[in-house]
Amino acid sequence: MASRLINRLATGLWPMVALFALLLASLYVLANLSESFDRFGRIYVGLLLLNFLGIGFITLLIGVNIGRLIGRFRQRAAGARLTLKLVAVFIVLALVPVTIVYAFSLRFLRSSIDSWFDIEVERALDDALALSKQSLQVYMRGLEQVTQRTASGLGELSQQAAVERIAQLAMESSADHLTLLSGDGRVIATGGVGEAGVGVVPPRPPPAVRMQARYLEPYVGLDPVGELGLHVRVVVPVETRAGDSPRLLQALYPMPERLEGLANRVQAAVSTYRELDYLRQPLKTSYILTLTLALGLSVLTAIWAAFFAARRLMRPIHNLAEGTRAVAAGNYATRLPPSGRDELGFLVQSFNEMTRRLSDARNQARISQRQVESQRAYLETVLERISTGVVTVDSAGTLHTANEAATRILGVDLAAHTGEALAELAHMHAPLAQFLEAIRPHMDAEAAEWQAQFELQGSQASKTLVCRGAPLPDRPDLAGGWVIVFDDITALVQAQREAAWSEVARRWAHEIKNPLTPIQLAAERLRHRLLSRLSGDEADMVDRSTWTIVQQVDSLKAMVRAFADYASSPSTELTRVDLNALVREVVDLYGSGAALRLELADRLPPVEADPDRLRQLLHNLVKNALEAQPQGEAAVVVTTRAAPASEVGVTPVELSVRDNGPGIREELLERLFEPYMSGRASGSGLGLAIVKKIVEEHGGTVTATNTTDGGALVRVVLPGTPAIPSQGAQAS
Repeated sequence: MASRLINRLATGLWPMVALFALLLASLYVLANLSESFDRFGRIYVGLLLLNFLGIGFITLLIGVNIGRLIGRFRQRAAGARLTLKLVAVFIVLALVPVTIVYAFSLRFLRSSIDSWFDIEVERALDDALALSKQSLQVYMRGLEQVTQRTASGLGELSQQAAVERIAQLAMESSADHLTLLSGDGRVIATGGVGEAGVGVVPPRPPPAVRMQARYLEPYVGLDPVGELGLHVRVVVPVETRAGDSPRLLQALYPMPERLEGLANRVQAAVSTYRELDYLRQPLKTSYILTLTLALGLSVLTAIWAAFFAARRLMRPIHNLAEGTRAVAAGNYATRLPPSGRDELGFLVQSFNEMTRRLSDARNQARISQRQVESQRAYLETVLERISTGVVTVDSAGTLHTANEAATRILGVDLAAHTGEALAELAHMHAPLAQFLEAIRPHMDAEAAEWQAQFELQGSQASKTLVCRGAPLPDRPDLAGGWVIVFDDITALVQAQREAAWSEVARRWAHEIKNPLTPIQLAAERLRHRLLSRLSGDEADMVDRSTWTIVQQVDSLKAMVRAFADYASSPSTELTRVDLNALVREVVDLYGSGAALRLELADRLPPVEADPDRLRQLLHNLVKNALEAQPQGEAAVVVTTRAAPASEVGVTPVELSVRDNGPGIREELLERLFEPYMSGRASGSGLGLAIVKKIVEEHGGTVTATNTTDGGALVRVVLPGTPAIPSQGAQAS
């Protein structure tokens, strides 16, 4: 509580103003009392003590300010250094003129006080006093002579006669009182004139005066007489007859007004001068002390005012420094309190305007950033969901962006290698090397836009890509470069090829089918007519020739039927099919002599399929496998199993046929399911193409690979159907 009060007093303006006014008034009174220290000593000491206490309190407040400033300076508070400089400048500006004025005032004070006590002035006052005394002595000696003449003849009178004579003499003389006294001081007769003498009993002279007048000489002196003021007292002896008691005559003469005034003024001046001369050094000390107190009050007040002014001047600067730190830390909502209408106030107002604009700009930037992030998230979502691959590279060939489709198409996790050069990644990934080799000529040509189509050779299949590129504008984070968009059109090309082959097959079937029947009928007619007429070698030749024609026509008809099957798109009637039962049914058609082995899975889920189309599919696969199987080798293996379940809870079914033949040549492996692709000279090349078409009609997939121990493996995956709960499950 006390420290808080001291801090408020140390920094408050009005308490300091009140204290300064109080001390200034006390100094003024103290200066006026310096000349009357003997009369106002207690008040002087009290005021002196008050000034010392006030100056000590101001010193304490200044010490508090100094301590606070040193603490802020050590803490490296904002504005502490500049406040210290301002305080030092203000103190120097206040001390220099005050010290100069104090030095000259002190010198002037000492010389002025010393000038009051000039030797000539003192001598003149002494001469004036001596002159006034001399004039008074002459005046009193004249009165002495007059009194002695008045006293002649009074010694022989009786008391009654003396009373009458004194009254008469009082009327005739210039004395206010005439008193005839006996030697022991008893009043014999008295008399007076005027207001001062009627009814007034004059005081008797003191015994010493009577003794001087009887035995030494007449007494003449200036004595106060009761309420009558100063009078010239003259006491002279009266001559008496021998044997009579001695008598004295006292005469009281008034002082002339002019002579009395001059004497009083001279006496007062001399007394004052003597008093001042006696108090010369104390007076100097008093005035110097008062001046020193005024100096101390002025200096300390100036120092306190320096702290106050520096604090007031530095408050806006301190606020600006703190505000600048806050803004540097990112707090753009900082607002400084107004500090007047001067230049600092304008600066504070400008700072507030700046922070307001910065805050608005930051809010706008945040809104824009959120919009950009939203757009970026939207774009990234779109890029991740589209099937088209998108990559961006800069002019140096460094990868910056790649979506999921690009990773899937190229078979390389490009997102994990952003920021790396494509040329370095190409050394580790063959598909990426082929991709870079295909697009590099277009990028080096620096065309506005380009488009290319090429194939990527994979380990198991090739992909046909169509690629488009466009230049990117320069950005701070991306120096030019390209955006490359590419699609895997393998399925599209395959579909186009299959559509073209279907059209060719349809036309061939139409063109070939028409002449086959006449040819076969003509051969059979020739055989029927000529065999009965010919014999021997000729009959045998006709028989073989016509048989060959009929057999080849049958082969051509089978080929036409295959063409028709491939070109046609029959409507499929899907039913729930037990694949294991269908496999057993087809295999049984080949009889027990066929080298076939079944590996059928238990509890195989049913499939939604057309049974006739599945029989045709399985027949083609088994027929091809048996034809590729060498004589005496192990049997062809037909396998069924449940594939891993899909995301929708449906379990696919896998059908595979494996032989132990020579396998599939590598150059045919990628295009094995295309029409007229066959590894045997006698094959039509449509069996596997029809298999693929049937599989695609059922929404499945078919692949062909070579096994590690020789032979080929054709795998068909068909979508399963959701399992139908049993009656027990339904009941439960």
